[in-house]
Amino acid sequence: MPAWHLRDYHEDDLDQAIEIWDQNRRADENRVFAISEVMAAAKAGQTAVVAVVGEELVGVAVAQAQGKRAWILLVALASRWRERGIGSALLADLERRLRAIGVSHISALLPAGAAGTKALENSGYRFRDDLTYYEKAEPPGAASTEVLTALGGRMLPDGLWDAMAGMEGEKQVVERRVVLPLTEPALADHYGVAPPKAIILFGPPGTGKTSFAKAVASRLGWPFVELFPSRLAADTSEGLAVALRETFADLAELDSVLLFIDEVEEIAGARSGKAVDPGHGVTNELLKLIPVFREHDARLLACATNSIRSLDAAFLRPGRFDHVIPIGPPDASARAAIWARYLTASAESVDVDRLARASDLFTPADIAFAARKGAQAAFEREVTLRRGQPATTEDYMTAIADTRPTLTAQAIEEFGEDIDTYSRL
Repeated sequence: MPAWHLRDYHEDDLDQAIEIWDQNRRADENRVFAISEVMAAAKAGQTAVVAVVGEELVGVAVAQAQGKRAWILLVALASRWRERGIGSALLADLERRLRAIGVSHISALLPAGAAGTKALENSGYRFRDDLTYYEKAEPPGAASTEVLTALGGRMLPDGLWDAMAGMEGEKQVVERRVVLPLTEPALADHYGVAPPKAIILFGPPGTGKTSFAKAVASRLGWPFVELFPSRLAADTSEGLAVALRETFADLAELDSVLLFIDEVEEIAGARSGKAVDPGHGVTNELLKLIPVFREHDARLLACATNSIRSLDAAFLRPGRFDHVIPIGPPDASARAAIWARYLTASAESVDVDRLARASDLFTPADIAFAARKGAQAAFEREVTLRRGQPATTEDYMTAIADTRPTLTAQAIEEFGEDIDTYSRL
């Protein structure tokens, strides 16, 4: 019989390792650690060793170290190579490697009779019947944490929707057209209302388009993934179109998601019609990906743009986006609400209406900046004088005077024209 030997696990061992797992699957169907966890640990550089005969992989063992303790995730042998001492040899090699990195306690958690149990007993591991094991499975419909992390996504805190001060007109539109059909799907279906799968938010810079997208994700309780075209392009040598396709394929593994693309004009700008146009292929790829994205339930694509008139005409065609929603600058009452949100520590000593009138052409981002600037001035004065004086209206008026508003009268006029031309509610 050919001799076997041990060596490090290599990434190209994956296919053979899975074959060995399949041979053990029936006996190990209740195994605590899934094969995806095991292989992810091996790929991440955790301790892993294999037994080979020539080019054939006949055994594999993987452990994951956490401080001074390590957990044996897998000991599996090819069916015709069992009862030959390979399992014990794999364990001994794992132990040697783990002790070299400071591990002093090695534990294994296996179903009764699972492959590797005998090897553990032969290697001096003590069976403990004084422990009780608890487990809580991931609830059905929860997003894959691993995929979500790889995409840079996250679950946002509750309450972002209620925290959107001011902008009540925009909130009502988004509430009626986007949120309610998604939170009441059965009722929407009864009335023949199709929940939206893709929307565009457009308006001048700083008006809160990103905040609205995050607030909707928070309200729905869906993971929020923001796609950065420039980062995608930097992360691959195969081109942005390929990176987009791979990202959308990963998104399909999530049970629910709000995908947000800011400044979408970067990848969906009007095509020149020239074959050498570098943006042509990227725009085409995105146009092909959107219908596929729309086929899945519990998905919402939210694109934001500061310049909707620069988007490709095919991108804006009905059928790809359910709603094209303007997110404009706050009016006087909305500005007052936004100011009040930032003045909680000194609200009683400040004339909020005066600040709202003085901050015409300010976006929510401009107001946030001026509020921080006024608060900083009051703080520095208190550090020097120690009088217990809160921030005053004049502190904030000075900050307003020192803040250049994002908006201009021309930008407001163009936004009004865009509402008439492009909005689809």
